[in-house]
Amino acid sequence: MAGQAHLFKSTVNEYLESLSETVHSKLYKSPATCLAIFRLLPSLSKFYVMTLLFNEDSTSYANLNRWLKVPPTSSKAHPHITPTKLYQNECLKRLKALNLIKDVRKTVTHPTTGKSTTVVLFQLNPIFRASFRDAVTGGGSASAFGDASDRVESKRDDLQTMFSDNVTIDYLDSYSLMKWENILHFMVGTELLSSPSVGVLSLLRHSGLMELEADREAKTEAKTESSSTMTQYSLNTLKNMKITNEGFQFLLQDINSQIWTLLLEYLKMSEKLMMDPVEVLNFIFMLGSLELGKGYPTAMLSDTQIIMLEDLVDYGLIYYPKPVEPESVSMDVDEGPEGETLEQNERDDVVANRLFYPTRLATTLTSDSMTFKSASTAMTQATAEADSGSGKDMGNVILETNFKLYCYTTSPLQVAILNLFVHLKSRFSNMVTGAITRESIRKALTNGITAEQIIKYLESHAHSQMKKLAEERLVKKLDFENSTNSASDAADTVLEVLPPTVVDQIKLWQLELDRIQTFQGYLFKDFVNDQEFELLSTYGEEVGILLWKDVQSRRFFVTQEGNKQLIDYAARALRRQKQNGERAATPL
Repeated sequence: MAGQAHLFKSTVNEYLESLSETVHSKLYKSPATCLAIFRLLPSLSKFYVMTLLFNEDSTSYANLNRWLKVPPTSSKAHPHITPTKLYQNECLKRLKALNLIKDVRKTVTHPTTGKSTTVVLFQLNPIFRASFRDAVTGGGSASAFGDASDRVESKRDDLQTMFSDNVTIDYLDSYSLMKWENILHFMVGTELLSSPSVGVLSLLRHSGLMELEADREAKTEAKTESSSTMTQYSLNTLKNMKITNEGFQFLLQDINSQIWTLLLEYLKMSEKLMMDPVEVLNFIFMLGSLELGKGYPTAMLSDTQIIMLEDLVDYGLIYYPKPVEPESVSMDVDEGPEGETLEQNERDDVVANRLFYPTRLATTLTSDSMTFKSASTAMTQATAEADSGSGKDMGNVILETNFKLYCYTTSPLQVAILNLFVHLKSRFSNMVTGAITRESIRKALTNGITAEQIIKYLESHAHSQMKKLAEERLVKKLDFENSTNSASDAADTVLEVLPPTVVDQIKLWQLELDRIQTFQGYLFKDFVNDQEFELLSTYGEEVGILLWKDVQSRRFFVTQEGNKQLIDYAARALRRQKQNGERAATPL
């Protein structure tokens, strides 16, 4: 889970770093957004922000080294490079990319010589500092983190309570999981009474998690992406979509990462729909700071955020009950708790001012703690069990050497995921049985799922007894090698949870479909001599960018990423050759 949390943080940060400084300045006017972005920063970046938060003066970069205890380096070649220094530079780079710190140039006069020197200092972004101070100290507007419905005037409490009596935390949890499960069930091909909305299905298609047959044909024919992804389809057409390779990888992530994947795609689509990205981001980050179980009036939202509210209901992030008509309100609420009478326009205003309730999926958007575990293993568990953090082993899949599979589960979603690559035969109240066959694997491979993803899924969901037996076999193997003084390769010491015969066969079935692999890169040929060819091809092999070479014809092929690296190396080698030639030609 920690790795997946880091993954979604990196993805969100990449999007935030791609925004312009003008957009950053608008974003940082919201205390809730500043708090959410602060939570996404690395630990050292958080330390820098908190250190500079109440410091009005500029600080020199030299002071940063005084704030850290740098361990001694063991590198004699580069004594100034340490892991701490590299981490420090990475954290500063992140702060600058987000425009959280700004460089300030000051002219300093030397007291002795009188010469003027320009010194580069830095300080925290003033807009971010002011908003984040309000977030930390509780200052600023009372509605910066939402205005909960229980903060309105007391004479309206009884009327609003009539609309929210049934909205409990347990209800919100079951509601959000039902909505989210409905999306995941559709992705794995489960028959549903009601499919997700057109907006959800369009987002799944635009994000590449699912695709139509026309999209797959467009990829085969090498058409442009815009010609296929921007076409709008009806609900009946979108129901025929199939899961892709990215979609199966999406199912293996925790719910928080899954939600951020769709939200980032929603952000990209909102820009094309001319929605203000600042308002969209502010609303998403504000949801992460709201209180679970509280109702919030829609009066505090902009028109763009009202549109978002309707969209986020489909993902289970928001519960948005339908408005109650004024005539349905009982007349005995006209008299307040102290005997005063509510005016008709006040009653109409309260009824019209609808409440929305953020679910647990929304309030944990910027949290490190994953309240819900992996969707494929814990979507049907009670929230209390997920909150307890007991660390119970979630492995429930047993795979035998004869390719038979047993899975102890009551989750329809996990059964549907297994059905993507397993030929299921029997189903009981708490278990399903099946077998991994050539046909079932080929069906999964045809739908875009890779052999590595299938193996990874089976390993991560393997039963604890399988892991225990694998550890015992590895310990016995190491003890035997130690007793015979025979060393083994690193590959031989890997913990093999799954039967090696099954793993190898799954990979072989994929090779049947992937007999030809294509790579984008550059072909090098027409070398002057063998020495030049060997020099560059050997370098390419050493750095891992060489894909193919033919010694007889003096040609080789390198990756697209390694092309510039190889050209730079060739230029350096040519310069060294010229310098050596000039030295040899110089008379004594």
